[in-house]
Amino acid sequence: MALEVLSERRCFGGVQGYYAHASAELGLRSRFAVFVPPQAQAGPVPVVTYLAGLTCTEETFVIKAGAQRVAAELGLMLVAPDTSPRGANIPGEADAWDFGVGAGFYVDATAAPWAAHYRMYSYVTRELPALIAASFPADVARQGIFGHSMGGHGALVCALRNPEQYRSVSAFAPICAPSQCPWGHKAFGGYLGDDRSAWARYDATVLVRERPHPGRILIDQGLADKFLADQLLPEAFEAACTASGQSLTMRRHAGYDHGYFFISTFMEDHLRHHAAVLC
Repeated sequence: MALEVLSERRCFGGVQGYYAHASAELGLRSRFAVFVPPQAQAGPVPVVTYLAGLTCTEETFVIKAGAQRVAAELGLMLVAPDTSPRGANIPGEADAWDFGVGAGFYVDATAAPWAAHYRMYSYVTRELPALIAASFPADVARQGIFGHSMGGHGALVCALRNPEQYRSVSAFAPICAPSQCPWGHKAFGGYLGDDRSAWARYDATVLVRERPHPGRILIDQGLADKFLADQLLPEAFEAACTASGQSLTMRRHAGYDHGYFFISTFMEDHLRHHAAVLC
């Protein structure tokens, strides 16, 4: 599990770095980013993992979200993995922007030919945290997770399935009910096959009915988001939370779309949401 340092730069008193390693889960070289806050010089700090959306990389959050200043103030380590395996060379994997490269959907694929490499769920929840714990001053007993769009879906699923690992969770414009939307049908059908029971294991709206998270979930959603009605379906997740007693803060914002101007506007709120639990 040797770590390759691609670059490290000072940032708000801490260090923003890009790294790579040979992933056992993915069977390929994988890149990720880590922001280490200045408080880590005195001892291990809490870790919050951010999962990005369709077409993104480990660089997207680092460059666009504007998270480092507040993370440095709060003493939060930020981890940002890539959104899919890269270099698998599966025929057709780069043909569409919403499936394959840049669109791993944070599942462990079971259908051929994707099953050998497209294992982003296990990579995010198992392999990457172990690497972070071994390589950085991270207190992995204090972990949170959040994300955007496809990554918001991933964050909700990872937290709901692993509440003992992820003590805090939030999302920006998540794909809340992938079993009910076109993006989810395409991804789940391709990666998991036609068995809808397998889909349910990666559907936050299904999971939250069965096993609510012990913490409060924060979701921000822009009302000018062109994907809101057909792809994101926050009302389905909201209804499931009400039915199961899940604590949820769902904030809707007029005029905001699906992009990083929206995300950066509310990033500080999300980091403080995590810090209130982890710090």
